[in-house]
Amino acid sequence: MKIALVDSGIGLLPAAAALRRLRPDVDLVLSSDPDGMPWGPRTPEDIADHALACARAAAAHRPDALVIACNTASVHGLETLRAELEPGLPVIGTVPAIKPAAARGGRVAIWATPATTGSPYQRGLISEFGGAAEVTEVACPGLADAVERGDEAAVQAAVADAAARTPAGTDAIVLGCTHYELVEDRIRAAVSGIASPDLVFHGSAGAVAAQALRRIGDAAGSQGAARLTVLHSGRVSALHAAAARYAEGRLISGPVPAV
Repeated sequence: MKIALVDSGIGLLPAAAALRRLRPDVDLVLSSDPDGMPWGPRTPEDIADHALACARAAAAHRPDALVIACNTASVHGLETLRAELEPGLPVIGTVPAIKPAAARGGRVAIWATPATTGSPYQRGLISEFGGAAEVTEVACPGLADAVERGDEAAVQAAVADAAARTPAGTDAIVLGCTHYELVEDRIRAAVSGIASPDLVFHGSAGAVAAQALRRIGDAAGSQGAARLTVLHSGRVSALHAAAARYAEGRLISGPVPAV
């Protein structure tokens, strides 16, 4: 079994790690775009083009499914990628987990990039799935870039800034950018004094990984030891050095766990 993941950078690590936990035998193809990142400031058409280039590079390695492990690329590129690659290659997008977060009602904060915060896409999800929950959008300028660089001081500063704008008593936080899942522990610590004691975090990695396995039937046989292929703007490369700063990156690059 082989699954490819696409993102501008290391935001694909949470979904890749979730796949490896669910299926330790899965071969992974991680296709990112260090030459073209960040994708957020680009036009929707340009984002779709960059995501498609990464997907084409990954598709050349003949995966059984392809995950767009990026909220921004899913918003602007999912239809384009599906139009070119499906039905031969199943394409799975990433959607912020607003629906499960709002299901309990209460206060929900959506941490997302400035480009996504307030966007028609996110507002549409809130309108459709927010229900009776009190939903607050919290822009997190600089956080994804700091995570990508592995800059701990910048991560802490960006997290503190967003935490200061998160409403007191928040019951659930939606991590609306895949990069943020890599620093959930920092976010949890930063909001511990203001959020509800029963605060629940909602990322997308686990659901996306499970969906990818469902799309291919979770039945493809193992070909031996799981392999990792890393593509940087289409070039075979090594995993980004910053990945080792995060548990997900260490899991992907280290020995494959026993079933």
